[in-house]
Amino acid sequence: MRPETRRVAGVTVRPGGLHYAWVVAGVTFAALLVAGGVRGSPGILVVPFETEFGWSRGTISLAIGINILLYGLSGPFAAALMERFGLRRTMLGGLTAIGVGVLATPTMHQPWQLILLWGVVVGAGSGMVANVLAATVAVRWFAARRGLVVGLLTAAAAGGQLVFLPVFAAIAVAYGWRWMALTLAAVALGLIPLVATLMRNRPEDVGVGRYGEPAETAGRQTLLVAGNPITAAFGALALGLRSRNFWLIGGAFFICGASTNGLIGTHLIPACIDHGIPEVTGASLLAGMALFNFLGGVGSGWLTDRVDPRILLLVYYGLRGLSLIYLPFAFVSFYGLSLFAVFYGLDWIATVPPTIRLTANTFGSEKTGMMYGWITAIHQLGGASAALLGGILRVDLGTYLEAFMLSGLLCLVAAAMVMLIAVKPVTPRALAAPLPA
Repeated sequence: MRPETRRVAGVTVRPGGLHYAWVVAGVTFAALLVAGGVRGSPGILVVPFETEFGWSRGTISLAIGINILLYGLSGPFAAALMERFGLRRTMLGGLTAIGVGVLATPTMHQPWQLILLWGVVVGAGSGMVANVLAATVAVRWFAARRGLVVGLLTAAAAGGQLVFLPVFAAIAVAYGWRWMALTLAAVALGLIPLVATLMRNRPEDVGVGRYGEPAETAGRQTLLVAGNPITAAFGALALGLRSRNFWLIGGAFFICGASTNGLIGTHLIPACIDHGIPEVTGASLLAGMALFNFLGGVGSGWLTDRVDPRILLLVYYGLRGLSLIYLPFAFVSFYGLSLFAVFYGLDWIATVPPTIRLTANTFGSEKTGMMYGWITAIHQLGGASAALLGGILRVDLGTYLEAFMLSGLLCLVAAAMVMLIAVKPVTPRALAAPLPA
């Protein structure tokens, strides 16, 4: 006898079939994949903008720095919007902002337009389709295999670089950066129908419980949070500022952002060009690194379910620091850079799953989204600072040597910081207070 099927919220539910949590995870993966491609593309545009418009690398780095900063600052407010309006509407808003911002890029002629479009519009839109989304989906839809899901979703950003970066770089070289921007906008806007059709906000919308939960929990209703999302987001920040763990996790993640998308994501391709390595080759290095990012992220998610996350972060930050100190000496040969790409790539996003686990352990599952949103904001503040400082140091000193060495030393500091994080959740009475609605 065939199992009885039913339709809930436009979705066919078949008992014993694929749990809808995996459909949601798949749609989220696709959105994060595209957002990852957008996030990795500014490095391709630095030299073309210098050549065509005569803008300094410092000016272009300012726009990229604002992009990275808003990408992070959008996180807690995006998490609050997900609680207030749902995952689907928030994702659609973010993808629309990305598509419109990139689509308008070929019309710009002044630096302020670059700052507005890539810095503000694309930066804020990308922040709505970022690791905070991954954390929220994992907590909301999965009771089991949560670490693995976080690893897969955060690895999607690396997958976006792997899939899109070499293609975008080839288009920019062959046809110009404007065609690259139009292609990128088409990809982002083309994803909107998939999200609108398949994305659902919570398991009860399709009459199921979270993946790994008992079947009897499938019928419960969890209402969207009423009230002002901005108030809720700042209430979460106030909660975090009273926690020692928040400062330690956030401080280490600040260094994480400075040493990844801020410095390497923005300046590796220009640094390759400084050393006579072609732009497409540099983009291919980043794309190859993204393959190992993906493997490292998934592996870290698997390990996070089994190993003390502080130990994992100690290893990750320590190895990253050593690889960045080695980087200035790797430019002498393509093989040296390839070794760096493999070693560094395995480590790039591996920090995310243990950081999310530490956040959830400290503040509880229900507050994970917004709390991790603020920690991501700190991460992106570090990234924005490194993107800007890296450009300034390159202009003033004519080399990236000092920027790479400083970033490596900071990673060793982060490795020491994470071991000070409390092993058990810190839950004094003040931290137990609910967030304002």
